[in-house]
Amino acid sequence: MSRQKLGQHFLTNHSILERIAAAVCPGDGRTELVIEIGPGRGALTEKLLNRAARVVAVEIDKILADRLRQRLGDDSRLELIEGDVLATDLAQWGSAAIAGNLPYYITSPILEKVTRLDFTRAVFLIQREVAERLVASPGTRDYGFLTVHTALFAQVRRLFHVKPAAFDPPPKVDSSVVLLEPRHADLGIGDIDSFVRFIGLCFRHKRKTIRNCLVETYGKDVIDSWPEAGLRAEQIPLEGFAAMFRRLP
Repeated sequence: MSRQKLGQHFLTNHSILERIAAAVCPGDGRTELVIEIGPGRGALTEKLLNRAARVVAVEIDKILADRLRQRLGDDSRLELIEGDVLATDLAQWGSAAIAGNLPYYITSPILEKVTRLDFTRAVFLIQREVAERLVASPGTRDYGFLTVHTALFAQVRRLFHVKPAAFDPPPKVDSSVVLLEPRHADLGIGDIDSFVRFIGLCFRHKRKTIRNCLVETYGKDVIDSWPEAGLRAEQIPLEGFAAMFRRLP
């Protein structure tokens, strides 16, 4: 697969790279472990090695992985994994901070995977449009399944925007840096996977009401009595989905 197909736009602005590294590894002490997704040419990797005790970098592109070995392979604190991050067991390294410049086409599945890990914090450079979805509020255009699914596991904060000129080659869209921190609230939902499937059903037809999305699965007798039955999923906060899920027989 070509680099263009992989959606690779390499961040080259040193001040922005420093800001990202500082967000991944805050404070005076060295962060114990950082997992970097898609190190590319190693610009961020180098900054992370200045701040972390150890960096595990997962790169799918063989040519870039070889170049990274040549550039930083002498540093024993760097472990380079050549492979697809979605097929890599990131949990094998235990608790870690996570960082990466994520291509648009793979951002959602990476977020869904990372938020289920034992992570201390995650800092991602992503397309601005996706960042808007992550921080969206109920009732807004950008609020959707990705917003709610991410909020189930993490609190999201947008740190700053990045213009196309900071990349080589420049993308056609603006980007944003977001910070994810683990969420520990108890929503009383029990089975997480079943709850995620329930949220997916609610958003299956975004313009339809909760009644129309769920009645086929759970029946009118269950859904029609709900106060949320006439609302659309985009109007309901995470806690509202949890409340509906707890009512299911």
